[in-house]
Amino acid sequence: MILKPSLADLKTVGYYLGKIIIGIGMSMLLPLASAAACGELNPAYDFIIAFLICIIIGKFLILLCFSEKNLNWAQGMVVVSLAWLAVSLFGAIPFYLSGHWGSYLDCVFDAMSGFATTGLTLVQDLDHISRAVNLWRHLIMFIGGQGVVVLALSFLVRGSAGAFRMYVGEGRDEKILPNVVETSRFIWIVSIVYFILGTLVLAIVGRLEGMSWLNSFFHGACIFMAAFDTGGFAPQSQNILYYHSLSYEIVTMVIMILGSLNFKLHYTLWLQSKKELTKNIETRAFFMTIMLTFFLVAVGLAKSGVYPGVLGLFRKGFYQLISGHTGTGYQTIYARQFIHEWGDFALAALIVAMGLGGGVCSTTGGIKMLRIGVVFKALYNDVKRIMLPESAVFIEKYHHIKEMILQDRQVRSAMLILLCYLGLYAIGGIIGMLLGYPALEAFFESTSSAANVGLSCGITKASMPALLKLTYIAQMWIGRLEFMSIFTLVGFFAAFVRGK
Repeated sequence: MILKPSLADLKTVGYYLGKIIIGIGMSMLLPLASAAACGELNPAYDFIIAFLICIIIGKFLILLCFSEKNLNWAQGMVVVSLAWLAVSLFGAIPFYLSGHWGSYLDCVFDAMSGFATTGLTLVQDLDHISRAVNLWRHLIMFIGGQGVVVLALSFLVRGSAGAFRMYVGEGRDEKILPNVVETSRFIWIVSIVYFILGTLVLAIVGRLEGMSWLNSFFHGACIFMAAFDTGGFAPQSQNILYYHSLSYEIVTMVIMILGSLNFKLHYTLWLQSKKELTKNIETRAFFMTIMLTFFLVAVGLAKSGVYPGVLGLFRKGFYQLISGHTGTGYQTIYARQFIHEWGDFALAALIVAMGLGGGVCSTTGGIKMLRIGVVFKALYNDVKRIMLPESAVFIEKYHHIKEMILQDRQVRSAMLILLCYLGLYAIGGIIGMLLGYPALEAFFESTSSAANVGLSCGITKASMPALLKLTYIAQMWIGRLEFMSIFTLVGFFAAFVRGK
């Protein structure tokens, strides 16, 4: 018998949801301050309105649903899945008020893309958007990369026994420090330290390329937030191609790779052992898949003959490969060049790279390198077992921060998530094909949205069907949360409707 969620369950969910909505409202104060400093009067009013809506609704939920109970596993997962929908709905308000999006659905699409660190966008006339709204576009990527729940755990939820359940529901299952709240704060410390250093480097590069100090720092801050959080938004419509700078491309590649690494690995490299970078199963799998997929991309590009020089292959081929594999979505080519210049083979290899993703407990999306490493380790283990004598007994281990024994449940979990992602990629591709798009293009865009990448071959635009917009929104949401909290939300509503 399925038990129907009680009123106490709903109140607990509503109470924590209210706190997260207030947190998003508070984060709007930064672009509001930017609008005030730059004399952008209308954007300032837009952010005041959005801020007040978030505070009023968040406070209403807290008062209406006040609860001192700790979250259980189901409640924690439901809070997380609903929170990501809520922040996208509320985060879209400044976009809608700005007038640079065709509809509120387009605004929600971009808000979900930002929070989920995807980078696909439907904004119109981006080159003339206000500085405050542009800052908000990149700030929501910075928040989403660290995690909406991580933000709540860091500043709004103190000492909750249910904190870990919310943390896991956001697609993270590794505690860096013994306390999950301390872990969340460490993630922010890492991100802010890198933000200061990365913004400074990008600002210097921008200044050397001829930008003013004000613009170079603004662009540097925006580009860093999107690159480190493997998002893909950029202040200009031409994306990274706008800068026409090899230095800018090299720096952003380094930042993208840093963002795709496990936060626990960052902790180990900072405070414990630099050797972990070469020993870890994730980094090894990451390096091997980058080399393999780039080899395939290079073969495809060589066949098409579009980039005959080494420098061109690096800037147009390898850059897109790193951008796709890290789940960032920065481009140094126009979207339709993927279709007209790359050829089917190179494009298919890039789709594979996008689907694989980076490290677990990082800002990237996709299947993740730890799962890929575990699956291939298990395959190697099975082959070895077949070749060795039946009497042989061995224990297979792998290194991930520490030596770990490879267990069947880990392999099953990795395979389950892998199959779920493949299914998610396929569903979006099939819907795209049913709406009239060519198969390879449909699967490219579907993988990009579901793996939270943001590279586009030209399908994603304001004129695409509303059904496809909703499909990509759902894919970005599901892909970012890695299924479990979504499945729990579905079960929660099913129990509410059919439970007794």
